[in-house]
Amino acid sequence: MSLLERVEAALDTIRPYLETDGGNVSIAEITPDNVVKLQLLGACGSCPMSIMTLKAGIEQAIKKAVPEITAVEALNLTDIDDPNAVLPENLR
Repeated sequence: MSLLERVEAALDTIRPYLETDGGNVSIAEITPDNVVKLQLLGACGSCPMSIMTLKAGIEQAIKKAVPEITAVEALNLTDIDDPNAVLPENLR
């Protein structure tokens, strides 16, 4: 199984939780130095809690399943203080 397939499999374990809040994630790239770059989709892209989701959920799931991954980054992280940030309906 390729590195990409293994990272996708790790993401598949947490996708149901992201989808519950109207969000999702896609892999933009895996760099030569094993950094996973993600695009946050749906509610995840505008949620002020996305940094917590990324670090506590997504990054941990990927690193546990694919230990050679050195870091996980989001290309479109919403800052927790962003005035345009929107919490998913079930978290309001």
